[in-house]
Formats: sequence, C-alpha cells, structure tokens
Amino acid sequence: MTTPVPFWVIVPAAGIGKRMQADRPKQYLSLGGRALIEHTLECFLDQPGLNGLMVCLAPEDPWWAGLACASDNRIQTTSGGRERADSVLAGLRALMLQGAQRDDWVLVHDAARPNLAESDLIKLLATLAEDPVGGLLAVPVRDTLKCADADGRVTSTPDRSLFWQAYTPQMFRLGALHDALTQALASGVSITDEASAMEYVGLAPQLVEGRSDNIKVTRPEDLEWLSRRRD
Repeated sequence: MTTPVPFWVIVPAAGIGKRMQADRPKQYLSLGGRALIEHTLECFLDQPGLNGLMVCLAPEDPWWAGLACASDNRIQTTSGGRERADSVLAGLRALMLQGAQRDDWVLVHDAARPNLAESDLIKLLATLAEDPVGGLLAVPVRDTLKCADADGRVTSTPDRSLFWQAYTPQMFRLGALHDALTQALASGVSITDEASAMEYVGLAPQLVEGRSDNIKVTRPEDLEWLSRRRD
C-alpha cells in the first residue's frame, strides 16, 4: 500500500468576485443546496495525507460562520489580504504558527473551484511528491490563440502547443512558497498565482495535466454549467 503524501491546504477566500454580479462573494453562492466553498473543501477533507486546511477569509466575513463546515476541526481560518498573494502569505504564516514546517507540502486551491476530481488530486500529489520545485494542475490549450493590439486587431497567431491553462491546486514547499511570495510582493511584482511567484525567483514549476472540467466559477454561466452537471 502506497504511503499517503502528507500535505496542508490553503484556500484563499477573501475575494469579492464582482463579475458574478451577485449579492455575496461567489464562494458563498449556492450549488446543489450548499455553498460553493463547501464543495471545494470537501474535495480534500477525506484524503489520508491531509494535515490540516486553512481558509483565508475577508475581515468581518458575515457568511462563513453560518456554514456547517465552519465547525469542522480539520478546518482553521485566518484573515486574508487585499490580493490573492496577500491571503496565501497570511495562510502560510498561520500554518507555521500551527506547527507546519518549511519542507512541508502546501496545496493552494481556489475557493470557487468546486469540481476538482479526486483522481486529479491523487495524480498531483503522486507526481510531485519527490519534485525539487513543485507544480500545478494545468490543461493544454485546445483552441487557436490570437495576440491582439489595443484596438482588438489580431497581430499574430502563436503556437498553441506552447500554452497551458493554469488550474489549481498548486503544490509547493511551504518555506519556498513563503519566501517567493514575500520577495515578489516586496518588489511590487504582479502575482496572479503561486506558480508565478516561484517563477519570479527563478524556479520552473512542473505542469501536471488534469481534467478540463476543474473549472473556476467566475461568471453566472459557470455556475449554471456546474448545476446542470449535478442534476
């Protein structure tokens, strides 16, 4: 029997999600009678290697306390920041206060990405268990890509075989990710995901191909699509 890869999880959930045009942050929208974030957290809770899960919330978040999972002792919370990178860094520091070590693996996953397949999670953990850098789930780009100018005119057609869509979870050693995020933020660099912070300090994360239905809910039609799949 394979020994489970031990890992921590950080779920940054301090965002507002303005594109959904809803009355609450997208992670609290309903999917099958439960909040999106409840489905997201459930993807990890029964994994044998899970050390703990840290959710990074907006200050004075009024929705979290009303969820059933808020009382699960496997889940802890901390205050997030203005941007995703700030929230993840706060989550890393909170894990260290709980005893997490610099060499521990940490998986960062989007709060509004509730359709992570268990097979993808297991594949990510197994593929990266001995990797010197870490990496992320991703999907090769399938459609033709176009580069455009400021007026929306096509300027070129790049080779799509070179491009991947970055998904989550993204999996890195706690200490390395903490240091990379700290350096990038101190330099004023735009960090859109954890891999970009690692790239900033000169490291090359490994891409692990996952399922394309591991979508992040950003627009109303995404939630409608997920709802139809669960009916």
